[in-house]
Amino acid sequence: MAEELPAAPVISYFLCDSWYTTAKVMDRFIRKGFYTVGALKTNRILYPCGIRQKASAFALHLRKTDPDVSLVTVGSREFYVYRYEGELNGIPNAAVILSYPKDGFGNPKALRVFLSTNAELSTQEILDTYTKRWPIELFFRQSKSKLALDSYQIRSRQGIQRYWLIMSLVHYLCCMHSGNYCTFEEGYASLKQQLKQEQFANLYRLIKSSASFEEAFKFVG
Repeated sequence: MAEELPAAPVISYFLCDSWYTTAKVMDRFIRKGFYTVGALKTNRILYPCGIRQKASAFALHLRKTDPDVSLVTVGSREFYVYRYEGELNGIPNAAVILSYPKDGFGNPKALRVFLSTNAELSTQEILDTYTKRWPIELFFRQSKSKLALDSYQIRSRQGIQRYWLIMSLVHYLCCMHSGNYCTFEEGYASLKQQLKQEQFANLYRLIKSSASFEEAFKFVG
């Protein structure tokens, strides 16, 4: 997928979860001009002060009073964060953010780790950029549950690309069908209702024109 993308005309980012923050994947995207901002698994190896440690093990030594630990606001929530810049396995340099919710500092289950291959971004910019993943996740969930993204059966690349294009257009129409932006769920329900009304209206006109039962049944089917 990365190799099929056009070269990024401006600074661009590949947003992903921890399944895709591997050196090979991120390298493919950087070749196209896309930095990566993504989640990391907490067992990812870091090298603070040249010492090889898992992120989760290193996080146990952090204290709120440490000069490198700060409190940041992302959206409406606050997080204690620590920033590491340096080497990861297979990655010569990146910025890694170790993050705890304000009320969950020190809880290993609350630890979240994020990465940016653009180390020039501030900690705030990395976290704000990562939050833009959520609308993308919603798009895929909606496309799978309502637009058959997880059940289409096409083998050719051209057919798959055409399906993606049509599916994306339908998603856009659901969000803009009234001429103003609405949520996908609202637009989908409205369009579904509209199609049902049109179907019944057409059936009514068919019956009113004295069509046979067979013709009416064929129309409904």
